Amino acid sequence: MQKPNLTFAQIINMNLGFFGIQYSFGLQQSAVNPIYDMLGAQPHEIPLLNLAGPVTGLIVQPIIGAMSDKTWSPRFGRRKPYFFIGALLCSVALFLYPFSSVLWMAVGLLWILDVGNNTAMEPYRAFVADKLNDQQRPLGFQAQSFFTGFGQTLANVSLFVFPLLIIGKTGTLPNWVYASFFFGAVCSIGSIWWSMRTTPEIPPTPEELDHIKSTKINILSPFIEIAKAITDMPKVMWQLALVYLFQWYALFCYWQNASKSIALSIWNTTPANEELYQQAVSWTGLVNGWYNIITFLSAFALVWFVKKSSPKMVHFVCLLLAAVGLLIFPFIENKYLLFPAITGFGIGWASMMGIPYLLVVNSIPKERYGVYMGIVNMMIVIPMILQNVTFGYILQNYLDNNSGYAVLFAGVLLVLAALATLLIRSKNTEGEITISQSGAH
Repeated sequence: MQKPNLTFAQIINMNLGFFGIQYSFGLQQSAVNPIYDMLGAQPHEIPLLNLAGPVTGLIVQPIIGAMSDKTWSPRFGRRKPYFFIGALLCSVALFLYPFSSVLWMAVGLLWILDVGNNTAMEPYRAFVADKLNDQQRPLGFQAQSFFTGFGQTLANVSLFVFPLLIIGKTGTLPNWVYASFFFGAVCSIGSIWWSMRTTPEIPPTPEELDHIKSTKINILSPFIEIAKAITDMPKVMWQLALVYLFQWYALFCYWQNASKSIALSIWNTTPANEELYQQAVSWTGLVNGWYNIITFLSAFALVWFVKKSSPKMVHFVCLLLAAVGLLIFPFIENKYLLFPAITGFGIGWASMMGIPYLLVVNSIPKERYGVYMGIVNMMIVIPMILQNVTFGYILQNYLDNNSGYAVLFAGVLLVLAALATLLIRSKNTEGEITISQSGAH
């Protein structure tokens, strides 16, 4: 049955929950690692301390995705129960995070936060795929990019604005940290609640309902379903996995080292100088906020380029723009020139949050959207785990613990990701996607 076109407002309401999820992720990008620094972590320890996100993503997302494929409640729906519980976990972890007085407490709360984020993320993506027809999926996935940019922008800008408005310290952390995380807790649950309230799920057909009822769910069911899905996985997903290997390894290198790179190139300092380093952290919040502004400003423009060209070529160009930004980033000594340098990264981030899903969504069966969206996330988190396990050694032994070199290394990896994108062959790569005009207004 052909799904009806949704209005632009309906697509926005449906995707608003990504705002809260990505505000939380923005805090992880820009605030968590400086908090680790303030609590006494060493530079080469930071990658291992960030293992929470990728490990929980590897375990939680495909399992939750597979479970949501086999779920239906006339009252609660298929995907909604999962991303509501995830958002609730995020809110609790965000509220408690600033009370971390020692490093192990901050690390433990990050694990809880990432379990919540990962419980919410893939059922939410499957929810969007469930609701939209082929013509409107590009708009739907790029709406996710818009709210990704908007949520992360607000998170990063808060790291600059709140220190100006909220001074002093409580315990071992500045008071502005409390304000940023408390605001994130409200955004996380509030935006998800709005999407749930305004967007009904599509009930399964009688055939789908019979299939759901005939499948008994037990503790092994998700793992069996994941194994079957990997066995049946279309070739295009293996091709995307190569792109993601370079792309996501690079992103973690940047996020872990941006503040220290800026501190080094602009202020000629390290986290040992707490006063100057806090200035660098605040400025990093503005820089990262800027690239996320570019993300939500360019997200819908990329839909037009996809229509005129193809998802593959759009992603290739966007990755190159991101790579150029990172290759020049550590050599900039004027703090204001960091903004034009990171602009290309913002365009690349807009593509990363939506375009790859267009490359694979038409190649997977709709009744398995949940598990395959989870497997796509496995392709994201495995490179992250690899980065967290290996990059501390690389940084210490080959890059002289220099965060500027780490960002440069990330730029090289993004070039490789762009080249790997050209190898992708899918149903979507020849410009076959069209954009419904009724849904774009």
